[in-house]
Order: sequence, then C-alpha cells, then structure tokens
Amino acid sequence: MSPVLAGVLQLLALVAALGLSYRPLGDHMARVYSSEKHLRPEKWIYKAIGANPSVEMRWPAYLRGVLAFSAVSVLFLYLLQRVQGSLPGSLGFVSIDPDQAFNTAASFVANTNWQSYYGEQAMGHVVQTGGLAVQNFVSAAVGMAVAVALVRGFARSRTGELGNFWADLVRGVVRILLPMAVIGALVLVACGAIQNFSGIHEVGQFGGGTQQWNGGAVASQEVIKELGTNGGGYFNANSAHPFENPNGLSNLFEIYLILVIPFALTRTFGRMVGSLKQGYAILGTMAAIWIGFTALMMWTEFAGNGPAFDIAGGAMEGKETRFGIAGSSLFSVATTLTSTGAVNSFHSSYTGFGGGLTMLGMQLGEIAPGGVGSGLYGMLIMAVIAVFIAGLMVGRTPEYLGKKIGTREIKFAACYILVTPALVLCFTAASFVLDTPSHSMTNSGAHGFSEILYAFTSGANNNGSAFAGLNADTQWFNSTLGIAMLLGRFLPMVFVLALAGSLAEQAPVPETAGTLRTEKPLFTGLLVGTIMIIAGLTYFPALALGPLAEGLAA
Repeated sequence: MSPVLAGVLQLLALVAALGLSYRPLGDHMARVYSSEKHLRPEKWIYKAIGANPSVEMRWPAYLRGVLAFSAVSVLFLYLLQRVQGSLPGSLGFVSIDPDQAFNTAASFVANTNWQSYYGEQAMGHVVQTGGLAVQNFVSAAVGMAVAVALVRGFARSRTGELGNFWADLVRGVVRILLPMAVIGALVLVACGAIQNFSGIHEVGQFGGGTQQWNGGAVASQEVIKELGTNGGGYFNANSAHPFENPNGLSNLFEIYLILVIPFALTRTFGRMVGSLKQGYAILGTMAAIWIGFTALMMWTEFAGNGPAFDIAGGAMEGKETRFGIAGSSLFSVATTLTSTGAVNSFHSSYTGFGGGLTMLGMQLGEIAPGGVGSGLYGMLIMAVIAVFIAGLMVGRTPEYLGKKIGTREIKFAACYILVTPALVLCFTAASFVLDTPSHSMTNSGAHGFSEILYAFTSGANNNGSAFAGLNADTQWFNSTLGIAMLLGRFLPMVFVLALAGSLAEQAPVPETAGTLRTEKPLFTGLLVGTIMIIAGLTYFPALALGPLAEGLAA
C-alpha cells in the first residue's frame, strides 16, 4: 500500500469515527448544560467551594467567576511548582525557577500548555498529576462553560442571565470530560502507553551506554491533554514519545480525541438554539477548513523534490517512522486548527509551506474545529462578523439567530478578533527590536523569524505547540509568553460574555423574506471566506517574511 493511500484511508477512518460520535455526544452535552438536576458528587463540590448552582448569573457575574477561578488556579499551580523540591514524589527534582513557574502556571490555566522545560527532567509526580493534569480538566471545562454561555445568549431573550458558571464548570468536568478520559486512558494503556508512579530507571542502550527514564501516570494525562485540547506532554518529545503515543492506532485515536468534542459541540449548539440546521452550518464551515488544510498539508509534505525526499517518500525529516507523513500531517493539522498544541513531529522540520500551514491554522483563530469551547465561541464570533458584512452589502440591519447585530454587538466582536493579532505581532516585533531575544534563535533568516513568530502565535492563541529550534527558557520568553497566554485567553472571554449578555437582553426578531438564511450552504461559503480574508489581511505580511519566503526559496 502506498503511503498516500494509507493517509487517505486514515483520514476516512477518522471521519467515520467522528461521524459516529457526533450525534450521541452532541446531544449528551446539550442535556448536561440544560439539566436542572445536580448529581450527588456535584453537590459535594458545590458545598466545598461554597457555590449555589441554582442562581442565574448576568454576564459580569459569570465573568467574575471565570476570572476568580482562573486567578486562584494560577496562584495554586505557581506555588506547587515553587515548593516541588520539598514535596514527596518529586523524583529528586528541585523547585522550579520563578519565571518558568509563572510561565507554566499561566500556560496550563490558559489551556495553552506551552512548555519551556523538559517534562521528564523537571516535574515530579505530584506536580504532573496533582497540578498539570488537574488544570487539563478544569481549563477545558472553563472554555466549554464560556461557549455555552454564548449559546444561551442566542437562545434566550428579554433576560441578561447566562446560567451559572460554577454549575457549568463542574458539570463539564464530572459529566463530560472525566468519563470520557477514563475510557480513553484504558484504550491508550491497551495500546501500550504507560501508567504508573515508578521512579527513575537507568536502562542500557543499543551499542553501549545507559539512559535514564522515569515513569508516571502518562496515559491518564495524555488522554485529557488531547480530549481537552490542552497539549502539554509528560515527556519533552510529547506525542512523538512511545510512552505517550506507542503506535499508529494510538496516534489515530489521539487525533480523534482532539477533534471529537469541538466538532460535537456544533450539535450541542444546534440543540440549544432550537435549530439543528444552524449547527450543521457551523459544522460544515469547520469541516471544510479542516479537510482543506489536511489535504494541503499532505500534498506539500509528500511532494518534496530532491533525492532525499524521493528515497524517504516525502519530507520525513523530524517525523516518526511509526506514523509517517500521513499520520504526522493529520496530527499537525488537528493540533494547530484546535488549541491543542500536542505534537507527534517537529513542525520546524516541515517544508516551508507545511510550516506555514501550521502557523496559519492557529492564526485563523483555531476555529476549525478549534479548542474545546473556544472553537465554538470563536466561530460564532466570526458568524456575527459574516452576517454584519452581508448586511452591509444589501443595506439591511444584520441578524443572526433572531438577534439584531447592532453597533454594540459588532464592537464586542471586533474587539474579540483584534486582541490576539495585536499580541502576536507586537510581541514578535519587540523580540526583534530588542537585542537579547533574537539570541534564542537557532536559525537565521526567514526560518529564524518563523521560530519567534510561531512562538507568539502559539502562545497568544493558546495553542502551546512549538516550532522547535527556539530556546524559550529565558526570562524574556517565559515572561512575555506567559503574559501573552493569559491575555490571549481571558481578554477574548470578556468580549464573548459581554456579547452573550447583550444578545440575551434582546427580544427575538421575526424572520422575514429579507432575512439572511444562515443555515444554508451560501452562508457557510460566506463564513469560510470571511475567516480566510480576516486572517489573510491580518497576518499575510508576517507570513511573507517567514514561511512564505522560506517556501519560495526552497
């Protein structure tokens, strides 16, 4: 079987698995967030944190809950790392330096999981399991809660109430993420991923010499890392490490985990707004972009020219032979079109155009299908922009799902789409203006520029993957990337929740003959075009200096 055919078959198997999961999982999540009942374990949690899950919140109160919970999480994770050297199960590792502890705490709470350290050489069992893995669950649940709040803004009328943040947070963890993670961890263990709390072992190497390896609760952390679109690896090699991702079957399963909740949330959206067709329109937009990026990535990585490419069957540099070009391409597109950031190959070693596609996937806003929760609310913001543009073209007040998109709503949407590009481009420019940051680059020229552009694109978009080659463990990058991750996560949430509150206060607008049919393929095409144009106008000059210049020079 040719590698290309194998890649196509993997893609078809992945689409089939996602299709089988779409309806039951989407409906289940809609029931979870619409239920008025509380499970007994949930009641225990509410009592422990002193929350009343039955009290409805307006958007400022909902936002305060998001920010307060996240601030406490950052502080807890920071302190846990700072005292690691005194904790049992630290495997002899010392406490983490202040700048790196801040970077890691900001990263995992912001659902970014950027790592400027070697996981197996820095973090012990307590920090890995009690700190990082816990944040993998709750940071994902925060994103889902904000997305559901925006959906309620569209679904409700004549009220500013968006639900209860604490109830949405706890339900997301207890009823959705935790059960799926348990099942997924068992699958990964069956595939060969490790799950233990062993210490450091010295093992012999082929050809002489020894090497040290430590164990850990890897399978359980790996599954929520993918399922919650987190991305931080237990080992520095991330999902290219055989302890995390043993074979081709586990690789395909991990890609499935990355995509299943973000895609299924479109059905949850359709259920909650009372129109499954609206959910299908959003799904169609996400799927069109994802399939297009996957096809382009496979083409550029298989189509390399030269003797080395011909012998290897394509651009195999930086890729695991266990997965090949197809498995690596599928993974790289899935991880950068979502806010996952896990890698099973090194994006710096991709062809110029291939590396550019990984960057562009993040620069679209990671909305195809995007992160858990963040992908849905990002796509709905783009839908608001699209109907506004359509309204300008026909001279009609734009409407979406029976709600008018007026001056206030479009200001919130515009602020949302400006935050991340401003962070990416300003921090990248500052890194080249100042003398010290550029010393962290391994490469010069266009590729070196791409290393820093990728780092801030990944951080501000809450992706977490690295281009490789950049020494990010410096005070400059630890501090600025930490700031970019926090602002890139929580500033957009401010505008999302403000928009949700504004929409929930409106009375529904009756549908007329002039209403734009947002459930039709025409709107899906308009939405895809809007997304590509906004990203192109924003990032094209920067991409032209980096991956495009490198690709054209190859």
